[in-house]
Amino acid sequence: MPKWLQSGRRRDMCVLLAGAEDGELGGQRLKTRLESRYDTRIEPQSFYGALEALEDAGFVTHRADGITDKYSLTEAGRRRLRKQYEWMGAQLRDE
Repeated sequence: MPKWLQSGRRRDMCVLLAGAEDGELGGQRLKTRLESRYDTRIEPQSFYGALEALEDAGFVTHRADGITDKYSLTEAGRRRLRKQYEWMGAQLRDE
């Protein structure tokens, strides 16, 4: 499995970005949605470190929009997320 998928947080960040209404989310909005999912606060340093790792791997990109950074999945990120989805679906069907 690619290393980026070994982190549930990174996977979930990609899922949230894939489901974004306009294909991208501001960093704070993404963090808030992830915290709602986990029902806990995430340290900013940890959160932005995970985003940076995804970006360094080529799965996420960002652009400045005023004072906000907007994040979105790259095509490579979408492909990896689809593979993860297919694998999970296959595992659940085996039950």
